[in-house]
Amino acid sequence: MSSLLVRPQQPDEQGKVLEVTPESAGWDHVGFRLHRLSKGQSIEASTADREQCLVLLSGRATITSGEHRWEDIGERMDIFEKMPPYSVYLPNGVNYAVEATTELELAVCSAPGFGNYEPRLIGPDQVKCNTRGSGSNTRHIQDILPETEPADSLLVVEVFTPPGNWSSYPPHKHDVDDLPNESKLEETYYHRLNPSQGFAFQRVYTDDRSLDESMAVDNGCCVLVPRGYHPAGAPHGYELYYLNVMAGPKRVWKFTNDPDHEWIVKQ
Repeated sequence: MSSLLVRPQQPDEQGKVLEVTPESAGWDHVGFRLHRLSKGQSIEASTADREQCLVLLSGRATITSGEHRWEDIGERMDIFEKMPPYSVYLPNGVNYAVEATTELELAVCSAPGFGNYEPRLIGPDQVKCNTRGSGSNTRHIQDILPETEPADSLLVVEVFTPPGNWSSYPPHKHDVDDLPNESKLEETYYHRLNPSQGFAFQRVYTDDRSLDESMAVDNGCCVLVPRGYHPAGAPHGYELYYLNVMAGPKRVWKFTNDPDHEWIVKQ
């Protein structure tokens, strides 16, 4: 099994099916959890020293933190409805509770927090949507927490890749602190497939091939990208969704394409 591939497990008492921590990943910044909650089930937690972005991937919930309360939020009942999700930004040092008002799939994205921002709702109307690429390189972007929106460390985005298409392509990397040319960012990919019995492929590799792993990704898997290029491909007949969480020393997304494949975007 690949060291970069994290598979979902059976839900624990809090509905947690998947977790990546800086300690488990062997890096410094990005954390990711996935909870599947039944209607009426609730969880309570603290952000501790990390800011968090709670993304309602599907379903509805009531989220409270201190004096803040967002009642029965959420519209997207299935990820592949493709409407932008509801999310809640939470700074470090706060307690919060989530109560599922329907069946709920909740992503908890985290990174180091410095207490610069207040809790807030990120509604679908605040999510910037665009399309990148052309032909079999087309994919559709929904920016939940881009660098243009306030946060200490976190960058959160979701991507829909049509069947038979490639994404995060041509292969690019962001593992060197060399601004304004490239930023150093760790990254997780949480993958979903439609239909769910499908699979996708992701490769993570460096120029010198000291890291070079190719993975068959099933529905619900998470791929770690500590460094290197990281393209993903969706086979014919299966639509690929992924949620990206990125963070690093500086909250800027600047990438470098693999020189061998950059000709694809320079035609």
